[in-house]
Amino acid sequence: MSFKKYIKAVGTGPKGNRELEELEIIDAIEQILENKVTQAQIGAFLIAWRTKLETDGELYATVKALKKYMKFTKIENSLELGYSFDGRVKNPFLFPLYENILKEFHEKNKDIKPLNLVISGDFVQPAKNGLTTKDIFTTLDKGQYVHYFDRLEYLKELSDLTQVRQELGLRTVFNTVEKLLNPALSEYGVTTAFHKPYVKKYLMMFKEYYEEVLVVKAAEGSPEVFADGKYWKEVNGQIVEVLFSLSDFGINYNKTYENITLEEALKIVENPSDEILKLAKFNIALYLVFAKRVNNLEDAWKRLN
Repeated sequence: MSFKKYIKAVGTGPKGNRELEELEIIDAIEQILENKVTQAQIGAFLIAWRTKLETDGELYATVKALKKYMKFTKIENSLELGYSFDGRVKNPFLFPLYENILKEFHEKNKDIKPLNLVISGDFVQPAKNGLTTKDIFTTLDKGQYVHYFDRLEYLKELSDLTQVRQELGLRTVFNTVEKLLNPALSEYGVTTAFHKPYVKKYLMMFKEYYEEVLVVKAAEGSPEVFADGKYWKEVNGQIVEVLFSLSDFGINYNKTYENITLEEALKIVENPSDEILKLAKFNIALYLVFAKRVNNLEDAWKRLN
């Protein structure tokens, strides 16, 4: 179909805008990914669509469209951690500590099925333009329990849109859908949301691709917890909320950075403080609960310590 039709559908204004049908979304995304339209048309469509606000049906169809272009590599017994692709500025990444924590945990708890963690990354995307998972993984050795998937390899067509997205400088539909596309065919997926309405959206978009999806209130668009929070999951069609407090586990952490650098982030995990180690272990405890390796946070924490 003519791409101008899609721009008109989302960019005419409140009276003329309409929801795009699933086949229209799939066709529009295909034209964008295959460079069948100009950069100006891509920018106009993405910004107008975000201004209109994407509907749940449109978001679902966007995920479906992207799946057609992906290359999958199965990682057994895995949970995908859905990090934001716009990077991090206020906190270090904790995941470089996860490999050793999981190794020690499984050596001491051979009765528990192994848990692998999957993290994806790419060039930094708007709008925050912070430190990315890709920046960190380029400095790490390959591990047994933590697996990195580069989007250049599993979804190059979306990675190739980095330049136009940087020129736009704003969040688009891709920021919403790209965090949990499951290139490793993981059984479980966890991402983060700050506003509760997005919890329902994430569960709707991704749940058919996992045994279970969970959403945690965490730091800077990534499923790493640095403060008290909560997580949500769907049980019998209802969204259930579970609260947690770090002080209950003896954790007291309140440090933030103005604009953390790669050097600072690496230094923190190369020589971690006791509080950073506790935070990393607490996050692993959450993931063990999410992947149903243990029944509750208290059990996970006890085993990890």
